[in-house]
Amino acid sequence: MVRGTPEPSVGCSEAFMKITIIGAGGWGTALACVAAEREHTVTLWSRTAERSAELNDLRENVWYLPGHPLPSSITITSTSEQLSSSDLIVFAVPSQSLREVATNLKDDLPKNGIFVSASKGIERHSLLRMTDVLKEILGVSKDQLGVLSGPSHAEEVAKKIPTVLLSASASEETARIVQEAFLLPYLRIYTSSDTIGVELAGALKNVIAICAGILDGEGYGDNTIAALVTRGLAEMRRLGAALGADEQTFSGVAGLGDLVVTCLSRHSRNRRVGIEIGKGRTLHSVLASMKMVAEGVWTTESAFELSQKMKIDMPIVEQTYKILFDHKDHRVATDELMRRQTKDERW
Repeated sequence: MVRGTPEPSVGCSEAFMKITIIGAGGWGTALACVAAEREHTVTLWSRTAERSAELNDLRENVWYLPGHPLPSSITITSTSEQLSSSDLIVFAVPSQSLREVATNLKDDLPKNGIFVSASKGIERHSLLRMTDVLKEILGVSKDQLGVLSGPSHAEEVAKKIPTVLLSASASEETARIVQEAFLLPYLRIYTSSDTIGVELAGALKNVIAICAGILDGEGYGDNTIAALVTRGLAEMRRLGAALGADEQTFSGVAGLGDLVVTCLSRHSRNRRVGIEIGKGRTLHSVLASMKMVAEGVWTTESAFELSQKMKIDMPIVEQTYKILFDHKDHRVATDELMRRQTKDERW
């Protein structure tokens, strides 16, 4: 593990690291490019030999991040031999695949490295956050675990559009090491010790974004979306507080920031799923037509189960769950949300 990292400052390049990005999707590819620009030694790990060969041949991720050449300094592989020498390992795989990927790679990972989740979801059935999955599989301490989250579409980071992220860890040192590893003039990174809140915010905002898409697909306007974002944030905050998160986290970069961009952006896969459902398509047909993973679909199931387990009132999450999995008419769900018993806003 890297020690003695200097105080973070834009453009600082004093502490070079060996960084491995697990997952060659859009976000993993974008993070690999950022790390390479920071002049770290970077490996991008792809799940299959075929995809690894394609990336090496084209030096471009034509599937998930087209139009952005991969720096020649990035090593692309599907094998695990090089992983043991990494200082920092970032998991940028779909949340429901994290357990399988981590299990398959654990024997080749360093014992004293830093392990960062860049995945946004809650594991089905176990209802675990992503760092909890990593801790269970890898057997590492909580101080070796971090989260990188925030309002960040890979397409815009690859274009070097100004973006803000949040590095969270139980260890202040770990959070700052990750902060420094990816800090660039167009990528500003804050730190936090609230891994629970940051992970829950990153997962739950995808559920609200699906609902935002449904409303958009139904033809509702800005008033309705604003109401959804506001009350959706209240639900996120309630569940987070019940699970030990700092409520202020949900008003920050990982909460409100990520919620807004995911509910409103044309890049949002979860919003796109909702739009198609709002237009009358089935969930099955929508997912079958997508090449990227919409994390919010299965997180909706997990979030609903968590709300039931914790006895937390989350009507938006509940109605989204019923639309996706119980085939409830989305117009009926919207009407029921609007006709709920009136109450004080702070409730």
